[in-house]
Amino acid sequence: MSSALPPLREVIARHGLAARKALGQNFLLDLNLTGRIARAAGPLEGHDVVEVGPGPGGLTRALLDHDARRVIAVERDARCLAALEEIAAAYPGRLTIVEGDALETDLSALATRPARIVANLPYNIATPLLVGWLQTEPWPPWFSSLTLMFQREVAERIVAAPGGKAYGRLAVLAQWRTRPRILFDIDRRAFTPPPAVTSSVVELVPRDAPLADADPRALETVVAAAFGQRRKMLRASLKSLGRDPLAMIEAAGAVPTQRAEELSVEQFCALARAYASGL
Repeated sequence: MSSALPPLREVIARHGLAARKALGQNFLLDLNLTGRIARAAGPLEGHDVVEVGPGPGGLTRALLDHDARRVIAVERDARCLAALEEIAAAYPGRLTIVEGDALETDLSALATRPARIVANLPYNIATPLLVGWLQTEPWPPWFSSLTLMFQREVAERIVAAPGGKAYGRLAVLAQWRTRPRILFDIDRRAFTPPPAVTSSVVELVPRDAPLADADPRALETVVAAAFGQRRKMLRASLKSLGRDPLAMIEAAGAVPTQRAEELSVEQFCALARAYASGL
């Protein structure tokens, strides 16, 4: 079906779609790579797919070609809508275009289960979008998987193990509720315009139950405090929470002289429980 559509470069030229840095845009035009991402997210048959920041629709085409039941494309750049409408016409009834900011859109209300989220995320909103999805209530969430493109540095922070510099807030929040892994890298030259860094495609599969019990907001608060001053020992970094840090640390089975990067996800959950209990 996509063979009836003009090449992406022609579409971009015809609609004047120069990528805008202010919107975090880098268009992926390589059909081999968009196809690889769609396959990595699969199987898509029988699934709704939510795509954030489709731009001119390179990945959108691939998702439809790989048998997504329906693609819901959320795009805030009105310049891209005409190009997406061309794709919608080529795949009748299978592409829903939503003009709006994904950070302010209830994506769960747009998709019918089973659903997946697949996106070459705009770099400037990638992290807040991911954190929002990780805080979805109730859990397990409405999506069965996340297949997302990030800057390589962000991808490494998502999958990092305790003890290293990359381990921090994103690792704790992601690994608490999902099983994340880096699938493959994409060279910067595959994009128009080329970003300054390599990108990575990351898969996050929701766990049926989190690694340990914790309130999402309490965990976010504790993790932010601990890593906000990551060079300090826990007894100092947790003072900003307005609780007795030593009592919280003891309840978590940690040591006051440890630093945030030394704690496991489960220990952060124990800190969050202690914080929520008012210790």
